[in-house]
Amino acid sequence: MAIVAAASGAGIGEDVLLYKLPTAIASPIAPSAPPLAIALLSGGLDSATAAALAIEAGYQVIGLSLDYGQRHRRELQAAAELAPLLGLAEHHTIAVNLAAWGGSALTDTAIAVPSAGVEAGVIPSTYVPGRNTVFIALALSLAEARGAQKLVLGVNAVDYSGYPDCRPDYLEAFQSLAELASKAGREGHAAQLWAPLVTWSKTRIVQEARRLGVPIERTWSCYEGGEQPCGVCDSCRIRDAALLAAGV
Repeated sequence: MAIVAAASGAGIGEDVLLYKLPTAIASPIAPSAPPLAIALLSGGLDSATAAALAIEAGYQVIGLSLDYGQRHRRELQAAAELAPLLGLAEHHTIAVNLAAWGGSALTDTAIAVPSAGVEAGVIPSTYVPGRNTVFIALALSLAEARGAQKLVLGVNAVDYSGYPDCRPDYLEAFQSLAELASKAGREGHAAQLWAPLVTWSKTRIVQEARRLGVPIERTWSCYEGGEQPCGVCDSCRIRDAALLAAGV
């Protein structure tokens, strides 16, 4: 089951062409509404870039952010700031408290955020059990309710630490689930999961963000929640190296 790329649609505010009928009566053709997409917006660089790519492809984008009990509010603040800057049609934030049972350095303050760098072949303590499964399920619910064609995900399997729910095979399996578990899917028009960054390097993501005009300085990737990024967590290390490589 392939993860499909976005197709262009009519943009908001395009001129309406008039077609001449054989009777010489001009009949205006109503502009078609742009196709709708739901974008999971974490407040980080990847999700903001994916949302911007969807907008560039002609989609009207609704953003969805999740307050899952993460150890700080900084990324949610970033998501709220990014939504109007990116031009999202709507932005929703809903709460689902994964911190109730912990199991991750991002939801349990008793577990330290690792700062020694990415260890190859090891899933780090920043993996949140079931997080993407819960997030995508909620986004699919919104997509079906609104009739959205695409579900835009900023997941990336290359530069990160081997999270099991950021890999192409996981996304393909979830697409199959979406087609089986929804009315829209059973009728043959389930929302398509679109993860344009999944095989990109972090440097390429930075380059695309710059091309698209994503306000990189307003995104937040750090696992800590201080006034400034910590610079030593895995996310900061990967982001900083990519910014340097991209000449930012």
